[in-house]
Amino acid sequence: MKAKLLIVDDEKHIREGLEKALTLDGHEVELASDGKQAIDLIDEGGVDLVITDLKMPKLSGEELMKETLERHPYLPVIILTGHGTIENAVEAMRNGAYDYITKPLNIDKLSLIVKRALENSSLKRQNRELLNQLKKRYSFESIIGKSAPMKKVFETVELVAPSRANVLIYGESGTGKEMIADAIHHNSPRGKKPYVKVHCAALPETLLESELFGHEKGAFTGAIARKRGRFELANQGTIFLDEIGEISMQMQVKLLRVIQQREFERVGGEGLIKVDLRIISATNKNLKEEIEKGNFREDLYYRLDVVSIQVPPLRERKDDIPLMVHKFIEEFAQENEKPIEGITNGALQALVSYRWPGNVRELRNVIESVVVLIKNNIISEQDMPAYIIAKDEQSSLKLSAGVSLPEAERELILFTLENSGGNKTKAAETLKIGRKTLHRKLAEYGIA
Repeated sequence: MKAKLLIVDDEKHIREGLEKALTLDGHEVELASDGKQAIDLIDEGGVDLVITDLKMPKLSGEELMKETLERHPYLPVIILTGHGTIENAVEAMRNGAYDYITKPLNIDKLSLIVKRALENSSLKRQNRELLNQLKKRYSFESIIGKSAPMKKVFETVELVAPSRANVLIYGESGTGKEMIADAIHHNSPRGKKPYVKVHCAALPETLLESELFGHEKGAFTGAIARKRGRFELANQGTIFLDEIGEISMQMQVKLLRVIQQREFERVGGEGLIKVDLRIISATNKNLKEEIEKGNFREDLYYRLDVVSIQVPPLRERKDDIPLMVHKFIEEFAQENEKPIEGITNGALQALVSYRWPGNVRELRNVIESVVVLIKNNIISEQDMPAYIIAKDEQSSLKLSAGVSLPEAERELILFTLENSGGNKTKAAETLKIGRKTLHRKLAEYGIA
């Protein structure tokens, strides 16, 4: 590994001798005759490793090392020392030096130490970069949003992440519930422990039980070996149960036992398995309504919903759409090696005006499709799917069958506000209600 080395020694023949030897190893070498000069060179940047004598005028090797590590904590420092100061060198290592070598110098030994120090430094740098990427991926930076509803979500996540409380995340499909769950886990004390995800709706009940609790060999046809379940794999960490509202009443009873007693048995097994884990669940259903219908256990609901987070649909956070559009364009342009420079105001306005029934997931898919198919460098309205720029999109409101009266009223108020450009007076006139009534309805339905 070739690198830029800084040699610091007040004896000229040692500096120049080391320069000649280490240059032969392929390294770039800079020289300093004292600690103060060395600090200036280090602060200029680009130095990968420092080799310094202990005994020097103006600034000793120990002082140089201390100041270097305070400013550049990951820069390896190798100490040169005479036999009479080995104790000082050992002490310097305790304070952060990578290694030391005694005078008279063994060049082969020094070359080996330099090689190992650079490899160690490179490994640490890669680990730091991976850690930073992981932190960025699971930090709030990965969840795009500056709107009032999303700020409320961020505040709740910040407060609940350090706790042990179970969390229930509500939201329509495609709103990003899983990303919120990821942020909670990775910003919690369990962040470095196992994180296991289960999509409850994707598995039939027979398979779901085996997936969650595991099974013993021979427990059923096809069980050719013992299998550990997701709860067991998530021990000491977090399990994320997506679409929790889809599990059967029988499975709800078993899940309740795990939460209450922190233990379960594998399918076909008899021994109890103890677990310590946090449960984050998500649903696109109204679980209180499901309880009233007899589809969900009330006792399980209160175990899961210790803290609830409502992720707003994209149509209620339109301020975030331009941010997402630019982020997705940048991402997919880079991924597909397309030199896209931006998007026209008309195209952006069409995206903002659309109601996005598929939420963030739909927006992301639309932008990816546009980026893949576009022939120009600027995205325009002509590049948008026809249904996005359809003019009648603003003239009618579509409601799904089975929607409740309060939900329909909430949708109508939102739709009217959007078509009136956020003008509450105009919206109230269109709805034929007073402004005070409109404000009361906005507060009642949590509309920002």
